[in-house]
Amino acid sequence: MIIRKLYEFENAHIVRLCGSKRCRTSIHGHSYRCEILLSSNFLDEAGMVYDFGYMKLGIRELIDSFDHATTIYARDDASYIADLKKHSARWVQIPLNPSAEQFCRIFFVLIDRLLSLTQMQNGEREVKLHSVIVHETATGYAQCFREDAYNAQMGEIALEEIEFSPAVREEWKQPELWQKLLCGEKIIYPKDC
Repeated sequence: MIIRKLYEFENAHIVRLCGSKRCRTSIHGHSYRCEILLSSNFLDEAGMVYDFGYMKLGIRELIDSFDHATTIYARDDASYIADLKKHSARWVQIPLNPSAEQFCRIFFVLIDRLLSLTQMQNGEREVKLHSVIVHETATGYAQCFREDAYNAQMGEIALEEIEFSPAVREEWKQPELWQKLLCGEKIIYPKDC
């Protein structure tokens, strides 16, 4: 069975090297819609794959980190990066060009890591991240599956290379969550979410 949760976030970026001149030369933003699809062949004690309440905790917090932020490609021009960081409180620097495809892959790796470290509380079993869909526009989206997220030909994703601005980190309701993801520590949510 598959369940799906939709998240929305506003984000600005430049996608260097793409075919569209506007896209590769001008900072611009999108009203993104991000769908997270979880799957399991089992249901928990309440008859659910995974409680949507738990998805409001870690998954929403990770995606919300990109809301009203500028996503910066770490290999962009150094003076451009410095100016963005100087003039924008909320930014996220990533090791890949911030296309919808790469957003999908990054969200997949983040959420997959989160689920693998989460100690289930209500009899959930074998809950897996099925896919991530990122809608960049009303008519265009990218969908990422496990084989895409961990495909070296599409670029390696090392969590240690993702950097969140101080303003983003200050708003985290679970400031320890990022450190736990990086260090591989167990994540335990309260039974009552």
